[in-house]
Amino acid sequence: MTVGRRQPKQLVLAFFGEHVVDADTGPIRASVLITVLEGAGVAAPATRATLDRLVRSGILARGRSGRETLFSLTEHGAAVLREATYRVRGPRPFDPQGSGWTLVTFSIPEGQRTLRHRLRSTLTWEGFAPIRDGLWLAPGEVDLAGSLEPLRQDLAPHAVVAFHARELAGFPIGESVRAAWDIEAIRREHLAFIDRWADPAATTAAAGALTLRTMLVADWLALLRADPRLPAEFMDAQWPAARSVQTYRRAHRALTEASTAEFAALVTHRPTVSRRTAPAAASSAPSPTRSAATRPR
Repeated sequence: MTVGRRQPKQLVLAFFGEHVVDADTGPIRASVLITVLEGAGVAAPATRATLDRLVRSGILARGRSGRETLFSLTEHGAAVLREATYRVRGPRPFDPQGSGWTLVTFSIPEGQRTLRHRLRSTLTWEGFAPIRDGLWLAPGEVDLAGSLEPLRQDLAPHAVVAFHARELAGFPIGESVRAAWDIEAIRREHLAFIDRWADPAATTAAAGALTLRTMLVADWLALLRADPRLPAEFMDAQWPAARSVQTYRRAHRALTEASTAEFAALVTHRPTVSRRTAPAAASSAPSPTRSAATRPR
């Protein structure tokens, strides 16, 4: 599992999603991010390289104040994180959204590999998996229009075609589900998360509460991405999703007070920003016309 092998990008996005996206914090100094990720075992050069990539992808904007490098979310980056926040903080993050199944097929030219990667990443987050010949399947009634809003300007008309479907008598969907998702691998992801964070010592390690909370949320995001929210009939009575939710909430509560105070102390200094880039206007990172935060879930 991602636990123990967290990528710097996961940690940076967890930090901004947990502390920045819904708060008036101002830009975050690079030194703050380096300090937090060093506590998670990420060396400063890897953090800097990750921040550079997130700027190029339009998630973050870079600025300067004197000798300090500063980072803030673009409109696109904020929309992406708010989209994830619904599930991160939702009461039933592993339940399907409605009944039936959502089917998607898409056509993107070979030369637009970055767009294709972004689309596949979005579909994966929403619980989709490919079942055959470019056909992707997800449980429930996925709000695909809202999920694809940040990509809308880059997608050609009718590049994505989607349907809501139900299982037909005589054509059981179980075989397709087992072909698309490795259910036992999903179980192992849950058990690894529980094993890591159910131990009370996990929230009192020397890394510091802010780093630990960032690690916790990064692991939670990875688990949410791994679990597509399949209907209960595909699981057994020992399915560990409910235990994962309890484990996450207990660990989060244990870290919240100390990590919030630590974050406030680190960002007390709020320098004036001189922007060097404006990635929110770039074609690779369009500003959504309708904020994901306003959509019902």
